[in-house]
Amino acid sequence: MKILVTGGKGMLGRTLQHELADHEIVVADLPEWDILDADAFTAKAAAAKPDVVVHCAAMTRVDDCEEKRDLAFRLNEEGSRNVAVAASACGARLIAISTDYVFSGEPPSEPWAWGETDIPRPRTVYGASKLAGERMVQMVLPEAVIMRIAWLYGPGGPSFVHTMARLGAQDGDPLKVVDDQVGNPTSTKAVADAIRFLLGKPDVSGVVHATCEGQVSWCGFAKELFRLLGLKREIVPCTTAEFPRPAPRPRNSALRKSVLNLLGYRTPPWQDALADFVRGEFGVSADRSSSFETPMVGVLATAPQLRP
Repeated sequence: MKILVTGGKGMLGRTLQHELADHEIVVADLPEWDILDADAFTAKAAAAKPDVVVHCAAMTRVDDCEEKRDLAFRLNEEGSRNVAVAASACGARLIAISTDYVFSGEPPSEPWAWGETDIPRPRTVYGASKLAGERMVQMVLPEAVIMRIAWLYGPGGPSFVHTMARLGAQDGDPLKVVDDQVGNPTSTKAVADAIRFLLGKPDVSGVVHATCEGQVSWCGFAKELFRLLGLKREIVPCTTAEFPRPAPRPRNSALRKSVLNLLGYRTPPWQDALADFVRGEFGVSADRSSSFETPMVGVLATAPQLRP
């Protein structure tokens, strides 16, 4: 199978190249491929003749999106439309990557995880532009898959995991990490595995959530990372309000995987995915038998703005 990956040089794109190496991968990224140049992109896609297009390219820095609204909508809405038109023109299946930020992040009750059929109500330009991109894709290609992911980390970074591992290895005062937001930490390998599963399900379409299982905060996430790495620097919880940012952060980003579960597929627990990643990325023989027992805690205000 030939798979064209937009944003193929990014963190998720690099993992897809590695994990789907048994397929023929076409890396579609700048400067050779520009999703804003509709005619050129369609022509290059037609020449490549992919069976599947995985659309990862996006403007993902949420604060930058808030300050550059027009550019965010051009890349995330218009760019997604152009990719969908190109996929349609060459008869390729489309899997478009989206985000938890399409939801308000303010659940009506606790505990809560957003399902595929819940109504999106984005509170940020990033979320609104990604939702607009989803709708463009569905308008052009109703049979496309919209795959929502969140709290992503992967080989080479940049990611929250890499930032915290670097800071944790340094001496200094305790690190303040936000503890009043929750979500599903998700490795790029877990996303690649879910995409591989869907490649074998050609009749599946619509919205699919594909984060790892289990909810935790950025603070809890950081503590588990430090445990796996054997880092001793102290972590102390703080609130989102202590680190104001241009774009509001969701209080709850957790996603429910109803579609994958109905298909008989389970994403790994976030603790297992993190242990696997730590072993491969940092050369640490990570102990998966975590003592972590708090299923819901919060999120880091100073976390990198890395969103699908």
